[in-house]
Amino acid sequence: MKHLLLIAGVLAAAGCSEEPSPSAPSPGASFSFFVTSVTSRTGDLGGIAAADATCQRLAAAVGQGRRSWRAYLSAERDPANNNQPTHARDRIGTGPWYNINLALVASDLAELHARRGDAEIFVDERGRRINGVWIASPGPNEHDILTGSNADGTLIPGRTCGDWTSSAATMGSQVGHSDGFGPNRTTAGTFSSWNSAHTGQCANTAPGGGAGRFYCFAR
Repeated sequence: MKHLLLIAGVLAAAGCSEEPSPSAPSPGASFSFFVTSVTSRTGDLGGIAAADATCQRLAAAVGQGRRSWRAYLSAERDPANNNQPTHARDRIGTGPWYNINLALVASDLAELHARRGDAEIFVDERGRRINGVWIASPGPNEHDILTGSNADGTLIPGRTCGDWTSSAATMGSQVGHSDGFGPNRTTAGTFSSWNSAHTGQCANTAPGGGAGRFYCFAR
């Protein structure tokens, strides 16, 4: 009887060892999202096409340049769209998207635009957290990420720094919070939004906690 119980225990243990780890990436997961490590003192990114090129270059630098990468930016007049408005959500495919650590960002557009920022998930192309107001974050705060978008990923007119070509003090941007926190780590109001937390400046992205970073997605 003891031998039978021992064998049963071994078989049970073997069965348990084959269970997938809850933290393991989903089968087929691939790197498809990051926050740019490159920063900009102003909202002039050289235009939306130049922002796309930055995404492509940064992805290629970590061996992931085979896919088509796009900046999550809305624009009022997009040259690639016959100078018609472009919504950030329409530029990035349908998901799912994973960061460089193969942690799931979102399965689809609905899930993406329903979630909040998270310093562990919204990392750059090398897996580094973006300075913010999360516990033990180094300074300065740089969690303001340029989007020009509403929370649903659609364009906010007048909040794109002249379609990402202007550093004029009279122009504004819309930014999200990569860490999902506002002052004193509050998540009140829109502060938890990863893509539409508040307005920002085009002449200087630093006030309020920015560095001219933006999001990149693989289509």
